[in-house]
Amino acid sequence: MSTRHSAKVRRGAAAAVAVLLAITAAGCGGGGDDKPKTPQDSASKSQGDAPKTPATSGSPKPTPTEVLATVNGEAGMTLAVSKAARDAGGFLTVEGQLKNTGSSPYVNTAPWRGNELNSSGVSVAGVTLVDKAGKKRYYVLRDTDGRCLCTTGLAIIEAGQSVPFFAQFPAPPAATTEVEMSLPTFATATIKISG
Repeated sequence: MSTRHSAKVRRGAAAAVAVLLAITAAGCGGGGDDKPKTPQDSASKSQGDAPKTPATSGSPKPTPTEVLATVNGEAGMTLAVSKAARDAGGFLTVEGQLKNTGSSPYVNTAPWRGNELNSSGVSVAGVTLVDKAGKKRYYVLRDTDGRCLCTTGLAIIEAGQSVPFFAQFPAPPAATTEVEMSLPTFATATIKISG
């Protein structure tokens, strides 16, 4: 290791230690008030004050999820689609939430994988998109091992449980702005494409 390189490493390490110490010192700083605060003090103080927004931690706030379509399946299952967006690679990604609104566990997930033989196991590989204007049906993409690019591992969905839904398709032509989505045991939904 050259002397110049090792000097850079030492300077970088020293800077990192200095930043860590500054953060630690800032976190330990007190207000000079020796009296411990009780929960009652902070509650009475906040009742008269205007509500304050919490400080951000540097990560972006989650945006409210727009629901493009909600479809009902059998036995209280619902699918809320929140995204149908074109990706840079020529794909269309559909996302949402599957929810069991019924009172008992939902175990009939096998039809969701469709009629194709695949190595995806219990999945949503049977979901399709239909471009009515272009008269084309799109199937879920597969990786080189034949597994779907979609949600897998859906053996049982407990009552009240929500699970993420994801499926990736070849993107329809740019002129196509909406498609019909079908998942076995669910009603058909028309969803708008963004991007």
